[in-house]
Amino acid sequence: MSQVHALSDDQVGQELRKMTAFIKQEAIEKAREIEIKANEEFSIEKSKLVREETDAIDAAYAKKFKQASMTQQITRSTVANKTRLHVLGARQELLDDIFDQAAKKLAEAASDATKYRDVLKGLLLEGMYALSEDKVAVRARKADIDAVREAAKEAEAEYEKETGKSSKVTVDEENPLPEGTAGGIFIVGGNGKIEINNTFEERLRLLQVSALPTVRKALFGPNPNRKFFD
Repeated sequence: MSQVHALSDDQVGQELRKMTAFIKQEAIEKAREIEIKANEEFSIEKSKLVREETDAIDAAYAKKFKQASMTQQITRSTVANKTRLHVLGARQELLDDIFDQAAKKLAEAASDATKYRDVLKGLLLEGMYALSEDKVAVRARKADIDAVREAAKEAEAEYEKETGKSSKVTVDEENPLPEGTAGGIFIVGGNGKIEINNTFEERLRLLQVSALPTVRKALFGPNPNRKFFD
């Protein structure tokens, strides 16, 4: 039977010191592991926070840059539109002035009796060809009645020569054109139901509509924004 020997005080002290040293070493290593893990988690969290803040700053900058760009585009567009409208307005004023000046000179066309009679004849023939009736009526200013009668005789002869048909022109003296009219005539057909306005004012209006693109091009050059042409 084995015998258990009691430890001496020195042996007990040594064992205690060994156990204390072991426990201390374990604690140091555990503390080091905790510190390393804590540092790693801190670095990860720090990187995450830095990345989030950086993304937030980038997003805020991108938003402000986009807003600034849109504001700049709107400003440029507004200025461009105002400039364009100003230019168009100035051009329209010039065009209106040109046709206003032309309107003021319409009356001068009736000052030369011979030329004016030829003009009346041409206007009358135009209406006669358009109506193609055996009789038409003509309305004119009171001051032009005699000139219209002469023009009517010449127009009747030329119409018959060109078409082989006769057409009688009657001057309607009871319904003259207003004296404020610059000149020209109204041709009436279809038993009074059809009127062709061949006054100088109407011809100028039609010319203004049809010739406006040509006049605009001659004054201001071709429109760079126009893609289609007749």
